[in-house]
Amino acid sequence: MSNLVAYSEMEQMATAIAASGLFGMKDKNSVLALMAVAQAEGLHPATAARDFHIIQGRPALKADAMLARFQNAGGKVEWKDYTDAKVTGVFSHPNGGDLAVTWTIEQATKIGLVKPGSGWQKFPRAMLRSRCISEGIRSVFPGSVTGFYSPEEVSDFEPQTSKATVLKEMGNIEVISPEVTVRAGDQEITIENIKSDLGIPMYIPGSDNPYATYLSQADWIEGYAEIHAKIHESKKYTDEERYHKINALRDCNANYTKTFDGNATAKLLSKIAIYRKEINNG
Repeated sequence: MSNLVAYSEMEQMATAIAASGLFGMKDKNSVLALMAVAQAEGLHPATAARDFHIIQGRPALKADAMLARFQNAGGKVEWKDYTDAKVTGVFSHPNGGDLAVTWTIEQATKIGLVKPGSGWQKFPRAMLRSRCISEGIRSVFPGSVTGFYSPEEVSDFEPQTSKATVLKEMGNIEVISPEVTVRAGDQEITIENIKSDLGIPMYIPGSDNPYATYLSQADWIEGYAEIHAKIHESKKYTDEERYHKINALRDCNANYTKTFDGNATAKLLSKIAIYRKEINNG
């Protein structure tokens, strides 16, 4: 049975979830974006309410959901220490080896996480466990959590600022064509040395020049989703390589995508899910 849900149906579900307040999510656009994330990962969109929190405006994957994904992907964890003072878990996966991760309340206090009235004071063991889960899984098999952090980690992040995003070199992805193209609907025109002010540029890692330029946001979303899906479904990369290449593609285009509202983000993620399904069926 397919988990692919039409965008209009997701909008209706997001409205109902936000209005109910049952899952602590009250902003429809945030819910809609998370539902599209779930769909892009092959899950039913409604699982977003079960698996995610919105903390400081950021999506956070619940620690139990992280662990479930890890175990469903063949990972294992063995708890060696489990007290209010110290938690140690040994994480293992056939593709990532074994790693023992320890978090202590002393360590958390030293780096300033333990604050009066915080979860660290009320539920130290649960907080230590969540930290172990997030660090262990991201280190051993990052593909199972796709770059998300746990709510406990996001709560400890510094507040978001308006500083410009600094792009980092994250390696190269396969370039499908050396030419720069302009797309408008079904029309595609190849142009050499095109200037980005003729449209919306899309970048790929390792190049300062646009890979393609699009005449509308809808066309840009189509192009980005297609490249993203091709990387994600490529059989030539390992799970870790796909994870880093997708992050590199995202970082190259962050200055544009950070201007998206919830509807645009949801449309982008829905398109990625559609392209992934087409590639798998093709």
